[in-house]
Amino acid sequence: MRTYDFSPLWRSTVGFDRLFDLAEMAQRAGEDNYPPYNIERLAEDRYQISLAVAGFAPGDITITAEQNVVTIEGSKSDKTERDFLYRGISTRNFKRQFNLADYVQVKSAAFDNGLLKIELVREIPEAMKPRRIAINGAPADNVQKLEAKAA
Repeated sequence: MRTYDFSPLWRSTVGFDRLFDLAEMAQRAGEDNYPPYNIERLAEDRYQISLAVAGFAPGDITITAEQNVVTIEGSKSDKTERDFLYRGISTRNFKRQFNLADYVQVKSAAFDNGLLKIELVREIPEAMKPRRIAINGAPADNVQKLEAKAA
């Protein structure tokens, strides 16, 4: 697999750090695939990330939401020595990060039957939504009709 070094580009660009971070993360994406996960669209502005975390308890997992990134970390400490004849259920420590689009927020998290489900919602602020602007001399009823449709 090819790897690319983006450090020479950082010298000549300003404000594109996030773009290069995303490119580097995409490059590393194929390296680790634990734990397996699904990303679902539940509605137009609702999403769900499901991680298969068999062997972990809710207290073993931490979820951190920062700006445009949600990080899920799992750490399991074997408090008791066990003598496995075969160990097929992996409970190794993990850290999985997901980049979120603008205005996507973590709404809730639930643990159900070995699946960690994280619900996301996209909420665009009113100031960022498109709106009609009245033109001087134009009838104002045109603007009111558009606002009623948006509501």
